[in-house]
Amino acid sequence: NGLVFMNEIGLDPGIDHMSAMKIIDEIREKGGKMVLFESFCGGLVAPESDNNLWNYKFTWAPRNVVLAGNGGAAKFIQEGTYKYIPYHKLFRRTEFLDVEGYGRFEAYANRDSLKYRSVYGLDDVLTLYRGTIRRVGYSRAWNMFVQLGMTDDTYVVDDSETMSYREFTNLFLPYHPTDSVEIKLRLQLGIEQDDIMWDKLLELDIFNPNKIVGLKNATPAQILEKILTEQWTLEPEDKDMIVMYHKFGYEINGEQKQIDSKMVCIGDDQTYTAMAKTVGLPVAMATLQILNGNITTPGVQLPITKEVYEPILKELEEYGVVFNEKEVKYFGYNPIKQS
Repeated sequence: NGLVFMNEIGLDPGIDHMSAMKIIDEIREKGGKMVLFESFCGGLVAPESDNNLWNYKFTWAPRNVVLAGNGGAAKFIQEGTYKYIPYHKLFRRTEFLDVEGYGRFEAYANRDSLKYRSVYGLDDVLTLYRGTIRRVGYSRAWNMFVQLGMTDDTYVVDDSETMSYREFTNLFLPYHPTDSVEIKLRLQLGIEQDDIMWDKLLELDIFNPNKIVGLKNATPAQILEKILTEQWTLEPEDKDMIVMYHKFGYEINGEQKQIDSKMVCIGDDQTYTAMAKTVGLPVAMATLQILNGNITTPGVQLPITKEVYEPILKELEEYGVVFNEKEVKYFGYNPIKQS
């Protein structure tokens, strides 16, 4: 019937598709062959609103943050070899990323980096990796919750409604007749009292005997989400920040080259967020393009063709969503890999 159904036209997926395919198509048009594609994205708190030890606040669905990576292994390809990272090791296998003007970030692998391999026409690519961006130190700290079992969403905690935060924390620690919950947790995680990891836990008030969970038949992950939401919700004047980073490795005329493409978008306040802008604007722009007859290919579509991505990326620049592209030395791997 000539109808157009445009899917995955937000931020991630959405802007990531369009900005990636723009460069991939340009490389192919000049005769290059893709050998590496790495794509990273993260919703963060802007530097001017970054006032907690985790350097993080919720800018999207908190539940998705708590359950990130849960229930399976992360899968990707490195130099032609399949790689898997099981959930219990996911947050200790991170990479560093440097973004001019904003400092150093880290990224952990997404669940399935190969999901879009055929969509992008990268079936023969040697390295394909997609990751989630956080500030350096976040993943090591989050790993404490993973190791304790607080991110588990597969069972219900008995009497969760009347349980205190302190009692919830104690659920995951061995019994001891004299040691406090604090001492048991430090021993369990192997952290010292002067470790920044300890300060991060204290900041979340998880040892408070007077704060009550108040959730009936809740899973550990749901309780953790409630605790974090109290601390990590954006304040009215807070600004959020989106960071997207692509790496394109390719061969041309016997040479190996690399293009890095980076985008940073900062929100206005708690309501007019960068997340809302980057998720909502592409949807509106694609809708107008379809209504105006500029996008005509019928059927179920992704925004991976020039017909779609070219006008939308150009219009996004008017709203401050701008990608800066730069030729860099090709390594084939991350030279500043964290672990």
